[in-house]
Amino acid sequence: MIPRTLRQLYYTLARYPMKINGLIYKHFRCPSHGLKVQLGPGRGKYLEGWLNLDANLISAKLDVWADLRDPLPFKDNAVDVLFSNHVIEHLPDPHIPQHFAELFRVIRAGGGIRVGVPHLGNACRKYVEGDSTWFIDYPDKRESLGGRFINFIFCRSEHLTAFDETYLCELIKQAGFVDIQICMPTRTTSLQDLGVGENVFAKEFESDFVTPHTLTVEARKPL
Repeated sequence: MIPRTLRQLYYTLARYPMKINGLIYKHFRCPSHGLKVQLGPGRGKYLEGWLNLDANLISAKLDVWADLRDPLPFKDNAVDVLFSNHVIEHLPDPHIPQHFAELFRVIRAGGGIRVGVPHLGNACRKYVEGDSTWFIDYPDKRESLGGRFINFIFCRSEHLTAFDETYLCELIKQAGFVDIQICMPTRTTSLQDLGVGENVFAKEFESDFVTPHTLTVEARKPL
């Protein structure tokens, strides 16, 4: 994991170049319709046939370089479907409602979102059960239940927001989305017509399909 101080320096130096690049893309390059967008592909989750947006210009494979703390670099109603997996927990909590408002702005009527985040609810259930084996020893190798729980929730201060089912669905509903569905542990989708399927599932790592580590929710923008 990149040290936090080095990461902060990168984002400080890249803040305005990313903002300018996003504005250039939005106003001069962005199609007016038909986009399939993935946020935060990182190093190994690039989706072929999708537009992949990331802030990490150094090691991520991306198509658009932009910061999710800024407005999304897409025109209104230009996106058919948007996929975001283990991304928004890295945004400060005060930014989250505006982020979902941006998702609603760029999604076309009838289009949809699929959002995955670390599952706070299941982490709390496993903590209460005393099941330390459910938690992985990342980013720090810890044997204790409490140490592994802290790893999962805070990830060495990389996670800035935590979500359970109620909070994530509240945010999605407040933004204006409808037909909200929790898609795990069965790994289902209601967005097949928009291109969500095995190609997307392959980017969603999950080792427990009884008590999943990831909370995955889909919703649509009303027609």
